[in-house]
Amino acid sequence: MTGLQYGKTLAVHPTPIPGVVLFDLPVHGDNRGWFKENWQREKMAAAGLPDFGPVQNNISFNESAGTTRGIHAEPWDKFISVATGRVFGAWVDLREGPSFGSVFTAVLDASTAIFIPRGVGNAFQTLDNGTAYSYLVNAHWSPAAQYTFLNLADETVNIPWPIPLADAELSDKDLTHPRLAGVSPMQDRKTLVLGANGQLGRALRARYDADPRVEFATRTELDLAGPDPFRDTDFSGYHTVINAAAYTSVDAAETPAGRAAAWAVNVSAVVGLARKCTEHQITLVHVSSDYVFDGTVEIHDEDEPFSPLGVYGQSKAAGDAVAATVPRHYVVRTSWVIGEGNNFVATMAKLAAAGVQPGVVNDQFGRLTFTEDLAAGIEHLLATRPAYGSYNLSNAGPVQSWADIAADVYELLGHPRSHITGVPAADYFAGKQTAPRPEHSTFNLKKIESTGYVLPPAREQLRIRLLGFTTEL
Repeated sequence: MTGLQYGKTLAVHPTPIPGVVLFDLPVHGDNRGWFKENWQREKMAAAGLPDFGPVQNNISFNESAGTTRGIHAEPWDKFISVATGRVFGAWVDLREGPSFGSVFTAVLDASTAIFIPRGVGNAFQTLDNGTAYSYLVNAHWSPAAQYTFLNLADETVNIPWPIPLADAELSDKDLTHPRLAGVSPMQDRKTLVLGANGQLGRALRARYDADPRVEFATRTELDLAGPDPFRDTDFSGYHTVINAAAYTSVDAAETPAGRAAAWAVNVSAVVGLARKCTEHQITLVHVSSDYVFDGTVEIHDEDEPFSPLGVYGQSKAAGDAVAATVPRHYVVRTSWVIGEGNNFVATMAKLAAAGVQPGVVNDQFGRLTFTEDLAAGIEHLLATRPAYGSYNLSNAGPVQSWADIAADVYELLGHPRSHITGVPAADYFAGKQTAPRPEHSTFNLKKIESTGYVLPPAREQLRIRLLGFTTEL
């Protein structure tokens, strides 16, 4: 193997094409031949290679120097290396975006390898007889897969082939591919939002509705309570799923029918979703609840052990545990959600308008979470990609009881705070068939704030919602 360099240190070299990474591989040789670790997940992930989950290994053997193949962009990621011989490799970004048409070339031998993301065109020309070109891919080949092609002789990218194409061995098919001006860029995979008609789903729709790369599924379109809800859903076209769907009828979950429905949506469906996300290397954003805790701890950290009190909380805790098995996951834990539709603030506003002076629970404590801020926090996590795991996400500000918040609503709408009477939960729920509720639902927000997302105070957002201006209470 002419010119093969032994004893390199595993090293990473960035390239002009975003996501394309060139590697130096350690090769150990003597008079008998050579040995290398062609793919070593732990070491290469530590060196900066995405943990892209390869599922198939392909080898192209080429009899003669000058064999030229490409330029093909495929809908999966590839880790490319050479088993024997040398190739001149050429890669062209054929993805939609500002780097479309960018080019990188390099000579690969057994001591080098390269990672090529989905949508980057791959081509090579053998420089030695008997060259074997190997690549790992993270999706199984399918006849339905959509490819993007570019002509090897395209004048715009102007690849400097060592052996002129007129003297090279080419396939007739590769000669017919379009020039760059005629190439339709490969579209990025999309985001799927589940539960698009819920309070959070509507906020996510408002945030992403103008983005053609985001799709929305309502319960009518994808009913998570069904026996196999994802049977007919093709997940290969998605890179992210936001699960904003949940069974949230806390009290009804304590009934036989409600218990079955809660577990179907909050657990069984999440099992199927986690399986699909793992299989397709999808990032799963799963929205959770303060009800996974019993509320005896006043401020909840992300690593607090589960201690749910009722069926709803138990089903959400089980769903969290399942979602956390997905390699790329964000469990977003929130509380006291206020969005478009029926919620505590809307109820208090209606009572105030009707002149009602209600009793409201005064010994359960937490902070409101407005759906627009929750949706923005999810967008922030997906844009900045901090470490995968659980993140608490609620609005900031002082801890309040439900009675405190009700009094704020009344005051902001021009009614006396004294129209709200604080009532202990034990008295408020006496004689009613209700689920147990956590006493304390306040989250520690330091982890999400450390990523650069600081949520506004809940009382400020309440004022904006009710009055349309931001003067402090």
